[in-house]
Amino acid sequence: MIRLLPVLLICLSASFSTNWSTSFAQQATPLAAPPNPCEAPEQKQLNFWVGEWRAAWPGPKEGDVQKGSNSITRILDGCIVQETFDGGKDNPLRGHSVSVFDMHSRKWKQTWVDNQGSYLDIIGEFKDAQMILGREFQKADGTKIMQRMVFKNITPNSFDWSWEASKDGGKTWQVQWPIKYTRKG
Repeated sequence: MIRLLPVLLICLSASFSTNWSTSFAQQATPLAAPPNPCEAPEQKQLNFWVGEWRAAWPGPKEGDVQKGSNSITRILDGCIVQETFDGGKDNPLRGHSVSVFDMHSRKWKQTWVDNQGSYLDIIGEFKDAQMILGREFQKADGTKIMQRMVFKNITPNSFDWSWEASKDGGKTWQVQWPIKYTRKG
């Protein structure tokens, strides 16, 4: 009997260990994977922008036209829309932005940085055939200004973009930089 006791303990221990680990593994397995936010229908709202673009805007003198380019791609498994802007030979501005649709706020969020030290964070939505992203900015003197970018007149091969400002809380807007985009190729 004394010799059978160690064998019996080993068998009971192995049985308990196998049953416990199987039960734990079943409980730890998730029932369903969460939905992929990158596949949300709203993610397609910026698809019109993806591609290679020529950009043209009024120059400082009457009748002048300045030209640049913009390359828009999807990165990080298609979740992020990345912009690389080049102001061309007449404009030294170079910049990058990343845009993402935030499932929690149900808004688009964009961060812009450039070679002039600018950092902008803007939020908005696609509504009434326009993408409008905006923010409130406070000048050094305490004056608050609203700023926004508007994508409009969108077709497969062109759209109009404008950077706008409002000093009256959004009642009226002044276009500060209009750009006409045409698709390359």
